[in-house]
Amino acid sequence: MATIQYSIPNITCGHCVHAIQTEVGDLQGVKSVIADATTKSVKIEFETPANQESIKQLLKEINYPVSETA
Repeated sequence: MATIQYSIPNITCGHCVHAIQTEVGDLQGVKSVIADATTKSVKIEFETPANQESIKQLLKEINYPVSETA
């Protein structure tokens, strides 16, 4: 099991948090998703078949791209 944390500047409200937790949580292999509008970050626990690239790609597709300057 791996844990990653990303900075996501587009998180601004509870709807953003819910959207991220729902969409990323549905990705096969993702075990937990904790998004936080205050810190504009998301913490994700996952295992195979999920990986960092598939998670980052999904976040980009749902309009919550990962900040590359963290």
